[in-house]
Amino acid sequence: MSLIFLIGFMGSGKTTHGRKLASHLKVDFIDLDEVFEKQKEITIAKYFEVYGEEKFRQSESALLKNTDYPENAVISTGGGLPCFFDNLDWMKQHGTTIYLQVPPKVIASRLNNAKTERPLLQQKTGEELLQYITEKLTEREPIYLKAQVVANGVDITPQKLIGLIEQQLG
Repeated sequence: MSLIFLIGFMGSGKTTHGRKLASHLKVDFIDLDEVFEKQKEITIAKYFEVYGEEKFRQSESALLKNTDYPENAVISTGGGLPCFFDNLDWMKQHGTTIYLQVPPKVIASRLNNAKTERPLLQQKTGEELLQYITEKLTEREPIYLKAQVVANGVDITPQKLIGLIEQQLG
C-alpha cells in the first residue's frame, strides 16, 4: 500500500475520512496539522497570528518532507499544503494523493461552527464565508485536481476510496 495523502479544502473531511480509511486498512493515521501543533507546541491559529501565513507555509512544507513516516499510513494534510512550493509533487513521489472534492456550500455548512479553529475563516459569516470558500477553492482546485485520485468527498466511504485507488491506479 505505502503512503496515502488526503488533500482538499478545509472541511472536506480529510481527518474524518482519513481515520476511517486507516482503520479499515489497519495502518497508521497521521494528521499533519496535529503533528505540527505538537511539535511547535502552539495551535496553527496562534502560529498564523504570531508568525504569519508565509512562515506557516514554510514550516508546514518542512514538516511534510521531514516527517519520518511508517511504511504504510494514511496522512491528512492541511488544506493549503498541496498548493505551496513543490509539496504536491513531493507527495505524489512518495505515495498516492487523493483529492476529497466537496462543493463550496457543503464546506461552508461544515465550517460554519468551526471558525475559531480556522485562522483564515475568522470574522467571516454566512455569505462572506461561502464567497471566501468559493474564491479560494476556485484558486486551489486546479492544483487539487492534479492528485492521482479524485473522490467525491460528500458520500465517500473507506470501501469507495479503496475502489477508486484500485480503479485509478490499477
